[in-house]
Amino acid sequence: MRAVIQRVSEAKVEVAGECLGAIQGGLLVLLGIEDRDEHEDLDWLVRKISQMRIFSDEEGKMNRHVLDIGGSILVISQFTLHASTKKGNRPSFLRAARPDKAESMYQEFCTAMTATLCKNVQQGRFGADMQVSLVNDGPVTILIDSRDRQ
Repeated sequence: MRAVIQRVSEAKVEVAGECLGAIQGGLLVLLGIEDRDEHEDLDWLVRKISQMRIFSDEEGKMNRHVLDIGGSILVISQFTLHASTKKGNRPSFLRAARPDKAESMYQEFCTAMTATLCKNVQQGRFGADMQVSLVNDGPVTILIDSRDRQ
């Protein structure tokens, strides 16, 4: 699994003008699921993201995680995080999980993150053409890959 995590002061996702999810302060997570991803990857990523200390403490140091600040999370499925641009100019998405597996793992990720946060995680709509808007706070943007454990 790959994730792009952005610390945001606000973020929202819309489909055809309808707002599906919105947060004020927290994390926007773009989540890409690879064909070979397993539940171990999912569990590791939920723990890593929820405990990532990228919010400032009283001294201005990144020492707090999303649970510490009572922040929210918006999760967007994004298979393009597994694009390969090795050949030619058109990206290949062969490593991305097939839709049935990807949607199931996306929903499981959101459920696990909801349980960890003890509040609902906001979501996009799997497979939809979404418009995502955000105000990146910092800016802070972190890339994580469960295969590399970094």
